[in-house]
Amino acid sequence: MSFSEVILMAVPAVVRSATRPGGECSGARLPSLTGLRFVAAALVFAAHASFVFPSRDPAVAGDFAHVAAQGGPVGVGFFFVLSGFVLTWTARRTDTAGRFWRRRAAKIFPNHLITWLAALILMIRAGQAVTAGTALPNLLLINSWVPKASWVNSMNDVSWSLACEAFFYLMFPLVHRLVARIPERCLWPSAAVVVAIVFILPSVALLLPDQPMFVFAPMRQLWFVYFLPPVRLLDFVLGCLMARIVRAGRWIPVGTFPAVLLAAVAYAVSLHTPPLYSAAAVMLVPLAFVVAAAADSDLRARRSLLRHRALVWLGEISFAFYMVHHLVIRFAGGALGLGGKWGIVAASAVVVAVCVVSVLVAWLLYALVERPAMRWSAGAGTDRVGVLVQPESPGETSTSSSRAWSNE
Repeated sequence: MSFSEVILMAVPAVVRSATRPGGECSGARLPSLTGLRFVAAALVFAAHASFVFPSRDPAVAGDFAHVAAQGGPVGVGFFFVLSGFVLTWTARRTDTAGRFWRRRAAKIFPNHLITWLAALILMIRAGQAVTAGTALPNLLLINSWVPKASWVNSMNDVSWSLACEAFFYLMFPLVHRLVARIPERCLWPSAAVVVAIVFILPSVALLLPDQPMFVFAPMRQLWFVYFLPPVRLLDFVLGCLMARIVRAGRWIPVGTFPAVLLAAVAYAVSLHTPPLYSAAAVMLVPLAFVVAAAADSDLRARRSLLRHRALVWLGEISFAFYMVHHLVIRFAGGALGLGGKWGIVAASAVVVAVCVVSVLVAWLLYALVERPAMRWSAGAGTDRVGVLVQPESPGETSTSSSRAWSNE
C-alpha cells in the first residue's frame, strides 16, 4: 500500500544562477540540492519496499517496515519544501505565468502520462480491476482532492503527490508575489507562522470521522493533513520563505551536517509520534533546514559529498525514478525475488537489485521522455499571460537567473 510519493520530484535538477548571501549575484550552482533529491527518492523507495521486504524472519521484516515506512512521508515532504525553494530561487521578474505553467506541465505530465499508461497495461495484464471512476481522476491529477483510498492510491500510486504539485504550480504566481512582498525582517516570523499552522492542523483533523481506516490512521483525517493539496501548500510556502531567507543573507549558521543530524533525530522521534503528526508536521522544520543549509553550503563553496557527480546524476533522474519505482516493485518485484523468503543478507540484496532495475528504467524514461519534453518547453514560443513578479523599476530585468528556468 502506497503512503509516500512527489513529487516529487518535479523540481529543477540543477539550480543555476544563484545569489550569494548579502545580495551579490553569481553564476553559482546548487548541485547539493540535486544530490539530495535522490536521497529523498531513495527514502520513498525504501518505504514501499519495506511493505514487501522478503525476509524469512517476520520480526526482521516488521522492524524494517517500522523504520523504513516513515521514509515515504519524509521524502514527499522534502520534495514539497524543495519545490517551493527552487521555484522561488530561480524566479525571473520578466517571466510570465503562461511560460511558467507550460514548463511545469512539460516537466511532470509526460512522465505521468507514460507511467499512467504503463500502470493501465500492467494492471489489465495482471487481472486487476481498472475503472474510469478512479483512472481518469488520476490521469487528470485531481485524485488527491477526494478522501477516498480508491482515488488516492489509484493506477500509479505515487502520482497523488503530482496532484499536489500541480496545485502548487497553479498557485505559484500568486504565492510568489505575496512572499516577495514580505519585508526581510519578517521572513523568519512568517516561517514560524507557517510551521505553527502545520502543527495545529492535526488537531483540526481529529474533528473528521475516524472511519474508515487507511494503513494506520483514519482515512479522512490522514487525507486532511497529508494528501489534501491546499494543506500541503504550506510545505511549499515554507520552501519559498527559506529561499528568500537564504538569498537575503539571513540564514542562521547551521551547516549541512548539523541540519541532516537534526533531521535524523526528528525521523527517530517521528517513529513514536501519533500518525497525524508524523505524516508532515514533525519533519517539516528539519527538512526546511536541510534544504536551506545545503544551498548555503553550495553558495559558500564548501565541500560536500552531495555534489559528487554520481549523486548529482542520480538526482537528475530522480523524478523519473520516483515515477517508476513503485510500478517495478508491484509488477516486477516478484520476478526479482521480492516474493521469496530469504535471509537478511539475501533479502537486502534483492531490494538493492529492485532499486537498480528501477534506476535503469528511470534513466530510460528520463532520456527518452522527460529530457526531450523539457528541451521542447525551453525552446517553445513566448506568451503574454502576465509576469510573475512586476519589475521594481521601469525596464528592469532579472540578471540572477537568466538561464535557470530553461532547464527546470
